Amino acid sequence: MAEFEYHDVSKMVDHSLLPPTLTEKDLETGIDLAIAYEVASVCILPYYLKRCAEQLAGTGVKASTTIGFPHGGHTSAIKKAEAEKAIEDGCEELDYVVNISQVLSGNWDYVQNEIATATELTHAAGQKIKVIFENCYLQDEHKIKLCEICTELKVDWVKTSTGYGTGGATMDDLRLMRQHAGENVQVKAAGGVRDLKTLLEVRAIGASRCGASRTAEMLGEAREQLGLPAIEITATGSSGY
Repeated sequence: MAEFEYHDVSKMVDHSLLPPTLTEKDLETGIDLAIAYEVASVCILPYYLKRCAEQLAGTGVKASTTIGFPHGGHTSAIKKAEAEKAIEDGCEELDYVVNISQVLSGNWDYVQNEIATATELTHAAGQKIKVIFENCYLQDEHKIKLCEICTELKVDWVKTSTGYGTGGATMDDLRLMRQHAGENVQVKAAGGVRDLKTLLEVRAIGASRCGASRTAEMLGEAREQLGLPAIEITATGSSGY
């Protein structure tokens, strides 16, 4: 007997629609898939966010997008403008990349001030923010310091990766982040979680969200284990069978 209920795992998933090669048809199909599988959110290319938010209204699936993605090297003013536009377009959760160069340079005041600006802006609008570290480029001391800063600033999630670096989420990183982030800061895994077994492992560590592109495979397996109907995505929507 499965040791989880369906929404225990489906509401962990942020369905990722971020590859630059996705067409409008791909994005629409991805939004339909996210609604059908009742995931937590759709993290979509910023230009399509407004349409996505309109499609998700009333479904229980949140609209999310990226800020400073994927390298974090935008100026603080551009990141602020991106966040403002995202909120205007209906974003409920902002996935924000730290300035990796400044983290590695040890310029912590710069890093903290930039995260603070984004967090204050997001929270003032009643929305939530996930701060992406891109752990594959960092040492543990950087990750710990970022967790401490994010705890002080009351961000909503700390997130391992963009999925576009040289590596993604690792169990060791998730344990480290869960240990050093405050109890009110959640942890999100991104990059490399491609099956239900791994999703359950990151859940056991304490991660509450997971960025995923293999949503149908993971949650299809969960539905099969739980004896729930399979879901078919069609050109016009979705249906159980």
